[in-house]
Amino acid sequence: MSPLSALLWLIAAAAAFAYWNAARAAAERAGALGRNACQAAGVIWLDQSVHANGLRLRRGEDGWLGFERSFRFEYSHDGVDRHVGRLVLRKGQLVSFVGPVARSVAPPDLH
Repeated sequence: MSPLSALLWLIAAAAAFAYWNAARAAAERAGALGRNACQAAGVIWLDQSVHANGLRLRRGEDGWLGFERSFRFEYSHDGVDRHVGRLVLRKGQLVSFVGPVARSVAPPDLH
């Protein structure tokens, strides 16, 4: 194996590791966001996990290209029904969320 091909293999391995590491970090962040949203809304976070369901290149606020990762999770109001929540992360930041919302506080009875 020539030094050039060894170097190319090393670069490819480093790129693959960086991609895998970023994907794991995004999944952990999505899991924390989904869990916190369910807790704030007073619903049950089902399966205790998020599932990656999309990946695409998008231009960020800074003009640089980066990955935008989509995740889905399931939650329930009573343990019987199932609803799907979705969230999108770009560079670790939440850019879109559809799912349970925090319970609103009822206005005081003025009568």
